[in-house]
Formats: sequence, C-alpha cells, structure tokens
Amino acid sequence: MEWRRTEKMNKKKIGLVDILQLQGAVVVYSLSTVAGKLASDYEFLSFKYILFFGLEFVILAVYAIIWQQMIKKFQLSIACANKALTLMWSMLWNFLIFSTGITVWKVVGVALVIIGVVIMNSDEDSSESADCVVASDGVSGGNCVDAANDGYDDNGVCEVTAREEDDNV
Repeated sequence: MEWRRTEKMNKKKIGLVDILQLQGAVVVYSLSTVAGKLASDYEFLSFKYILFFGLEFVILAVYAIIWQQMIKKFQLSIACANKALTLMWSMLWNFLIFSTGITVWKVVGVALVIIGVVIMNSDEDSSESADCVVASDGVSGGNCVDAANDGYDDNGVCEVTAREEDDNV
C-alpha cells in the first residue's frame, strides 16, 4: 500500500515570553559574577569569602538546571547568542551594586551585542529551518522528495513519501 503525507516543518517562532525566559537564565548566570566579586572583597578562606564563594556555586548550579531546560527549547546557536547579553546584565549590576561608571564605549559594545542577538533571533527562510525527517515505525521506507531534491517544495513544505507493507501478504 502506497501513501503520501505532507507536513509543514517550520521552526517554532520565538516569542517575547520565550526571550524573557532565556534572559531570565542569563540574569541568573550574571548574578554569579556578582557573588564572585563580593567574595573577592574578603580575605581568602574567611567566613564571608566562603559564604559568597559558596553562593556563587549555588547560583551556577541553579543556572545549569535552567540552562538545560532552555537548550531543550531553543536552537543552541540562538541560546548561546542570547547568553552574550551577560555583558549587559553585568554592566547593570556593576552600576547598581558596585557604583561602577558606565562609559559611552561600554554602551556601544553592549549595543553591538544586542544587535547581534536580534539578528540571531530574527526569522530565517522557513525552508532552511528544520531537517525533514521520517520516523519509521513499521514503515519500510521513507524519504523527502521534490523537484530540487532537497526535501522541500517552494513553500517550505516537506514532501514525505513512504511505503507501508500490506499486512495480508
């Protein structure tokens, strides 16, 4: 028995909530630098040094768990590009907590990073967004076909064809 199935294989669009969740993970990561800076203000192995150093490890452990969830949800290239915004958050924490000045060049540098992140998060051509894959649960064969032989038609639709063996044979 011959059957044909067509699926739209576009990547999930990244919404504002998704970006905010990813930035939440980046904020947690940037807070580890604050704990490290606070630890460096105290004598090595003093109680407060160990306290802030331990806090840094706890923050990094929480971040690791959050990050694992984020990379399940996002392409790795997008997640890592957003991680670059740690620079912005660190600059903000330095200003708010440690009263470090913000220079024009720091703002220009962070603006360039933000532009890069926006470019990475922007939509790409839908035909390049996902691999066309056929699961073979009892199906004897399957492949993506179209005129250009790349698995997609002109509308970014994955053309999947497969043969299913007749049970009565």
